[in-house]
Amino acid sequence: MRDTKESRLLLVLLIAIAFALITVDIRGGRNSPVDGARQAAAAVFGPIENGMSTAVDPVGNAVSAVRDSGDRHDRLAVMEKENAALKAELGSDDRTRSRLNQLDKMLKVAGQGQYGIKGAQVIAIGAAQGFSWTITIDAGADDGIKRDMTVLNGDGLVGRVTTVGPDTATVLLANDPDFTVGTRMEAGDELGFASGQGDRPLRVELLNGKAEVKKGDRLVTFGSQADKPFVPGVPVGVVSRVDPSGGGLTRTLYVTPYVGFSKLDIVGVVVAGPKKDPRDEVLPAKPKPVPTPTVTVTVTPSADGSAPDDTDTDGQQQ
Repeated sequence: MRDTKESRLLLVLLIAIAFALITVDIRGGRNSPVDGARQAAAAVFGPIENGMSTAVDPVGNAVSAVRDSGDRHDRLAVMEKENAALKAELGSDDRTRSRLNQLDKMLKVAGQGQYGIKGAQVIAIGAAQGFSWTITIDAGADDGIKRDMTVLNGDGLVGRVTTVGPDTATVLLANDPDFTVGTRMEAGDELGFASGQGDRPLRVELLNGKAEVKKGDRLVTFGSQADKPFVPGVPVGVVSRVDPSGGGLTRTLYVTPYVGFSKLDIVGVVVAGPKKDPRDEVLPAKPKPVPTPTVTVTVTPSADGSAPDDTDTDGQQQ
């Protein structure tokens, strides 16, 4: 295209339209008028992303085993059996061992919380349809994935499903500024709402402005009605800072999430919630305190019964 006055005007017009669509999309949120276009884009681009990620990958079979694990009561046993068999098949390279470790941790979380999950792999970071903190996974509507399902991994809460295509789905990560989840403090009933802050700790507003909270306290998801978008009991993170109370109606905490959002690989979409709230059962065991070493000095008298001389390191008497 020639660099003419008309071509420049067309370029400016296209940029203006693009920014207008982005603004409408962000303000519209879940009811965005461009959501239909986003769904269509997921259907078009999803298979391409999926195909690019499926070059010989033995761990994909392990994830598929989790995805098709059957009835809830037999799910965990089936997954453990399939996982053990696949471990014997797979090689011993570092990446495979890392991914199998992720799969083991996720199965443990699912078992402790009694979550029915569909396993998936992350095949893309970010979304072609927007500028939010998202990932694309290789499971979609054909695998029973629906919008507003909880996504977790072996560490804790990853996010929630926002867009679903036939073979892929988009997950909004918990650190996205538009992400909000109800939380509950460990071993208590203090409720709050956690919001993402990008690469900074999550911001949590406790409903009780006088709540007693300290650094190191832990949080889990409170859960939603009918388990959508969030099931209860999923580990969220650890309190890293507490703002002074100040007598307000709420209290602000800053929470370091359990999940490392920059290194996601194997995740699970919760397709069946627990029969009862697991409360704090899914939280990892607290590290045992390291004992402080003590030093005991024993003085041995000399042969003539006199106290030993104090000498310096050169053997000279002081």
